[in-house]
Amino acid sequence: MTDSITFPGEDRSNAARDVVAHQEPVALRTFTPSQAVLAKSAGCFHWTADGRRLYDYSSGVLVANLGHNPKSWLKRFVENFGWTPEIFKGGDGYAELVPLTAYNAITEVETLAVQKLLQSVQATHFGKRLDTVMWSASGSEAVIKALWACLHRDASRDIILATRGGFHGKKGLAGAVTGSETDANRDPRVRFISFPKDEIADHSQYGQPLDLSKYEAELRALHDEFGSRINCLITEPYLGGGGSYHPPKEYLQMLQRFCREHDILFILDEVQSNFGRTGKMYAFEKNEIEPDFVTLGKGLGNGVAVSGVVGRGDIMATLKYGEASDTWSANPIASAAVVATLDEFEATGVIKHAEQLTPIFFDGLNALKETGLIAKVRGEGMVFGIECADVNGTPAADVANAIVKACYLGQGDRGGIHFLGALAGKVLRVSPPMTMTLDEAKDSLDLLQAICRDLAASGLQS
Repeated sequence: MTDSITFPGEDRSNAARDVVAHQEPVALRTFTPSQAVLAKSAGCFHWTADGRRLYDYSSGVLVANLGHNPKSWLKRFVENFGWTPEIFKGGDGYAELVPLTAYNAITEVETLAVQKLLQSVQATHFGKRLDTVMWSASGSEAVIKALWACLHRDASRDIILATRGGFHGKKGLAGAVTGSETDANRDPRVRFISFPKDEIADHSQYGQPLDLSKYEAELRALHDEFGSRINCLITEPYLGGGGSYHPPKEYLQMLQRFCREHDILFILDEVQSNFGRTGKMYAFEKNEIEPDFVTLGKGLGNGVAVSGVVGRGDIMATLKYGEASDTWSANPIASAAVVATLDEFEATGVIKHAEQLTPIFFDGLNALKETGLIAKVRGEGMVFGIECADVNGTPAADVANAIVKACYLGQGDRGGIHFLGALAGKVLRVSPPMTMTLDEAKDSLDLLQAICRDLAASGLQS
C-alpha cells in the first residue's frame, strides 16, 4: 500500500489513483510522477478521465505504431471474426463466430497469421533463416522460448552471451539476460558483452566510424574461455530500457560474423523495434543482418497482447510436444490482430510517412538543449531518447521526473504530453504513433519546448 498521487481538479482521476494505490501493489507498474488515468484514446492522443487531452509520446510502450484505434485496422480486425451488427440480433444469446480461445486446436486465422508473418519477414531479403513461427503472449515469453529452443539444440552448449545493459523482460531466462553481471541472482550460464554507448551518446556523434577492435577482442576472449560451450548470443537492435542507445549497423554485423564463425545461434530481440520503429519494417532489415531468431511483440498486434519468435525451424524442432505451449499462444484474437496489422502496413504508407517525421523530431528534440534541461538526444526512425541534464544542483533523474509531471499538466487548452517514467534514471523515451500528422508532430514539439522553457524558468518548481 502506498499514498496515491493526486492533482487538483482531477476528481475522477484521483479516485481511480486512490483505488490502485490501496488495492494493487506498486510492483504492477513502473514509476511515473504523473500516473495518468486514461479514459479514451484515438490517433496520437489520449484523454484523461477528467477530459484533458494528452499527446501520446509512448504509443502505450511502443505498441500503437498505427495509432490508437485506427478505424481501418479495427475493421480488418473484426472482419477476421465475422463480427457484423447482425450477429447481435435474435438467437439464443450465442453467436457462431471464430472461438475466442482455441487451446490445443487450430483456427484458420492462426494459419493466416503464420503465413502472412513469414511472408513479411522473408520479403526483406534478410529473413532467409526465418521459416517458422512460435507464438507467445508477451515479449518476455518470446525471448524465453527463443532461448529454450537454442539451449535444447545441444545440452553441452550451455553458455548464453548477452549485451550488457539490455532489457529482454523480467521473467525467467528473459530476466537472466537483462541488465549485467552485477545484478543479483544472476544465472551462471549468462555472460555479458559490451554494447557501444559512449561512442553514440548523442545525435551529433552519429555517422562517425566505430572502432570495433575492443568488442572483437572481448568476443575472442570469451571464445578462448568457453569455446564450444557458447550456445547463443542475444542482443537488441538498440538499447531501449537501457537508455536509448542506437549503434551503427557495423556493430551488429560484427556480432553476426562472430556467431557464424563459431556456429553460435544469433537472437535479435525486436520486441520494441519491430514493425517500423527503426525506419524499416524490421530492424534486422535496416542493419542488413540475418539472425537465426527474431523475437517480435508490442507493435505486432497494435494493442492486442501477442508476441512470437520467428526463426529456424530445424532448431525449434528439437523441442517436443508441449514444451513451448501455453494457454494464450496463437489464440484467435491475437492472430486476428497480427493479420490486421500486417494488412494495414501493406495497404498504407505508414513507414514512408514516418520517414518524414524523423527529421522533424530530431530537429525539435535537439532544440530542447537550448532550455538547459536536455543534454543529449539519441534515436532513429520513430523512437528517440532525450537525456536530461543536471540543472542548478538538481540531479538529472529529478529533472526527468519534473519534465514528465510538467508535460502531464500541460498548458491549458493546448493540453499536455504523456511520457513514461525515465529510462535508466534520466532518459525520457519519445515514441509517438508513426501515423501522427506532420502538423501534430510540429505542434507537439512546440508544446514540449514551451513546457520545458517554462519549467527551466521556474527553477524546476513544478
